[in-house]
Amino acid sequence: MTEAKVYVLHENYEWTQHLEKRLIEQKVPYELWDLSEGVLDLSKQPPKGIFYNRMSASSHTRNHRFAPEFSQQVIKWLEDNGRVVLNGTTAIDLEISKVKQYLALQKSGIKTPKTIATIGKKSIVEAAKRLDKYPFITKHNRAGKGAGVYLFNSLAELEVYVNSDTFEEPVDGITLLQEYIKPNDGRVKRSEFIGQKFLYTVSIDSSQGFELCPSDECQIGQKEEKFQIIDPLESKQRESYEYFLHENGLDVAAVEWVEDGNHQIYVYDINTNTNYNNTAEEKAQIFAHKHLAAYLKEQLSQNERE
Repeated sequence: MTEAKVYVLHENYEWTQHLEKRLIEQKVPYELWDLSEGVLDLSKQPPKGIFYNRMSASSHTRNHRFAPEFSQQVIKWLEDNGRVVLNGTTAIDLEISKVKQYLALQKSGIKTPKTIATIGKKSIVEAAKRLDKYPFITKHNRAGKGAGVYLFNSLAELEVYVNSDTFEEPVDGITLLQEYIKPNDGRVKRSEFIGQKFLYTVSIDSSQGFELCPSDECQIGQKEEKFQIIDPLESKQRESYEYFLHENGLDVAAVEWVEDGNHQIYVYDINTNTNYNNTAEEKAQIFAHKHLAAYLKEQLSQNERE
């Protein structure tokens, strides 16, 4: 009989190797499924075990353009065959669509920046007139790694960008225009959750731009204090985010938020392929991948008992 395992669905080993190390340390039986390519036989039953989805919206930046679409089919196959999928169908749907993220956040009563979705270059300029908030930013609906995020102080600046050779076409064609929320302390926050429970918040220096990926592979040349683990979330904020994760079936995720000069808090991104910063964790002596491996081990044991 085949041993039950933790199956990790991914498309980027550089971001998965840190979890693999912790799974080995804790003697968790596991297998990595790289879904950047592959075959799905619908007539077959999935193997025994639990499945953890960490597909990334930024896969197209690594020449894995259709990995999220393929992952959606694999996850549906797993769920329809009664397998436990952590970060299942709803999670991947939110991972690859900021529009869906904002709608889900608003439904849960969580404040988000004013946002308009557009398709077509002409619509981008028209949407900026409708937004009528300066400064504002553009971002891609399916993004990751700061793709397509630019700050504009005027409509004229946007028109120059949209009509230039430097314009970045979104992979799904959808550009978002969003009011810019200036951080009250120059830093944005990223609260990490494992098993829908709060783990820690990392404070991120945003002065150098919008590429805020925390993984070691993203941080070559960055200053050491860019990422800092800070005090726990205020209880009502923590409960609000945990409720949102529970309602939307997000088992492992990061909630990215910013506090403005009036102490209003806005959530601007949900990341279900969460990465962690080693330098910040070493300083705080808290290691998310260790917690994640333990959570996966517990979920596997629980699944086997059932």
